[in-house]
Amino acid sequence: MITNVTLLILATLFAGWRAGRRTRFFLHRLQLAGYKVRPYRAQLKGPVMDLLVRPSHLLGLFWLVLATQLAFYGWPVAPWILSLAWAITFASSRRYRRDRTKKPPVWTARMKRLAGVTALLQVLLLLGCTAKAAATPVVSSLAVWFAGFWAADLLAPWLVALAAILLDPLENAFQQGFKREARARLADRPDLTTIAITGSYGKTSVKFAVRDVLAQRYPVLATPGSFNTPMGICTVINNQLSDDHPMMVLEMGIRHKGDIAELVDIAPPHVAVVTCIGVAHLESMGSIEAIAAEKLSLIDALAEDGTAVVNGDDDRVLSGAKAKGRKLFVVSTRPGHGDCWAEHITYDARGARFEVVLPSGQRASVATTLLGRHNILNLLLAIGVGLVCGLRLRQAVRGAARAKPVPHRLALRQENGLNIIDDAFNSNPVGAANAVEVLGAMPGRRVIVTPGMVELGAQEADLNRAFGGQIAAGADDVLLVGPERTRPIREGLESAGFPVERIHPVRTLFQARAWIAEHCTAGDTILYENDLPDQYTEAAP
Repeated sequence: MITNVTLLILATLFAGWRAGRRTRFFLHRLQLAGYKVRPYRAQLKGPVMDLLVRPSHLLGLFWLVLATQLAFYGWPVAPWILSLAWAITFASSRRYRRDRTKKPPVWTARMKRLAGVTALLQVLLLLGCTAKAAATPVVSSLAVWFAGFWAADLLAPWLVALAAILLDPLENAFQQGFKREARARLADRPDLTTIAITGSYGKTSVKFAVRDVLAQRYPVLATPGSFNTPMGICTVINNQLSDDHPMMVLEMGIRHKGDIAELVDIAPPHVAVVTCIGVAHLESMGSIEAIAAEKLSLIDALAEDGTAVVNGDDDRVLSGAKAKGRKLFVVSTRPGHGDCWAEHITYDARGARFEVVLPSGQRASVATTLLGRHNILNLLLAIGVGLVCGLRLRQAVRGAARAKPVPHRLALRQENGLNIIDDAFNSNPVGAANAVEVLGAMPGRRVIVTPGMVELGAQEADLNRAFGGQIAAGADDVLLVGPERTRPIREGLESAGFPVERIHPVRTLFQARAWIAEHCTAGDTILYENDLPDQYTEAAP
């Protein structure tokens, strides 16, 4: 009797722990989807046996049915069988044992509320099974009791979604309160100049470069990292903006139509910066035209005397900005074009040098540690903002020269004698091509580690195939993370005549690092091009 009770207690604790761990996994998925149910549900459309229903669920169902039948026929050891079977068949699943997630869950207040409501739904499910168990014979009631845990575990993905739906009105109320507070704080600061930056690529790099340029004259508040959502911007305004800040630099990102309107409703800009228009978020936006319209709508929100600083090398940006009829400041890497341009550009493995030239003939030299052709344009945009905000050319150039690589965006570092180029953050076709160009200029054996690009809609396979062709010209070895996802890259490599024996498919980033440790030596260069968030990781075998 004591042994039976002990086994039942252990089995119950194990079942609750496993259900909790699986629930945590799907809460993390919801957070990675921005707490939005629709993209979260899209993540769940992969192979059913991989994500939603595991083999252990089917085995567990088999054991529960078997135990119920044994109990019905009076088998005396049914509780033993049930307890042991539960522990064995629900043994730890590798699908949920990701101890080294790339972006761990952040237990914000919202996540805690979601976890609490999901747990409540699971408890209600268990209570329903408990009430059913109370009306059954003692032995078979054990099967009903454990069936409750089984159901709570199996239904975790949908219970998480239901919790998000139930909490949505409350979360909206919280968000509206944060927005009202942010708008009120800005209304009390008529002296504040707000610079808003958007674009398909380069927003964060330009934001920090603008901060460094303006800091030559002004105390500047800039949103940290990739804080480019309404709540991210509100958090900075409500908690960090002070009377000592005459300048505020905000990054404004989009995923869906209307996102810019929501952001500028909180913080209308005095200076609008549009970096470029590309296929980032094509999956959610639908077309490049829709992306262009959304990005360029930032210019519509400018203050009456505001200025748009735009990329003159991007025809979509330039033509769309001119059509707005607002005051423009155009920068370009083409000599003689726009209000500010670059001349005598040179690159090497340590960075770049160029001259900034104004139509008046003024010029100043810049030496930067930033890698890649696109970073020249990013610095020109920052210098343009500085000039619009009253800085002298030499002041703006001095600030631009101090710009540092943004973490995980073409940042060069040394690690165990290897040259590591970290371009792991949200790869895109333009940035990926620039990164491969930089890799091709580096010494020693050149290795690229990539899972490819995502969120490119119907063009994703074609763009990744073209990326494979670009890699073939700049790398000696290629590590493809995720054999199925990277199939188009492999096709592009093979079409370009890249040696098949130098293409190395691996399932995880950690396996790629193990390969590098075994095969690479001091002086070799490793490019990490994109590191997909956990919702894109292929299942372990």
